[in-house]
Amino acid sequence: MSPQILEIETQKEGMIDITSRLNQVVASTQSGLLIVQNSHTSCGLTINEAFDPSAKEDMENFLRHLAPENLKFIKHTDEGPDDSPSHMKSLLVQPTLSIIIEDGKLMLGKWQGVYLCEFRRSPKLRRLFLKILKD
Repeated sequence: MSPQILEIETQKEGMIDITSRLNQVVASTQSGLLIVQNSHTSCGLTINEAFDPSAKEDMENFLRHLAPENLKFIKHTDEGPDDSPSHMKSLLVQPTLSIIIEDGKLMLGKWQGVYLCEFRRSPKLRRLFLKILKD
């Protein structure tokens, strides 16, 4: 079976909860594994706190703090001052996630959600490759 493509239109830098969209994809799979692969170098994937919105804000601020735009050694700015920092931030999250599917749902902890982490300030069309391995 060929991978599916999930397209996500982002509006700005930030973390986008894609858990419900992924649950829709796996709804007809009783048991298996979902592989989510990012096809970009200036965004990433993570599983993290999804209950309290302030936790998401803290994570976004943490990544901005670790890779600010004003670092003196930055040379790669072809697409703007957020270009190189977006690649640096993507090093800190994942390009690929593997998530167990059970009873047609992602097997996540009570407070967990799956996020696409957009590190560019301008709107982007992001493509994620999805592969389901059924038991």
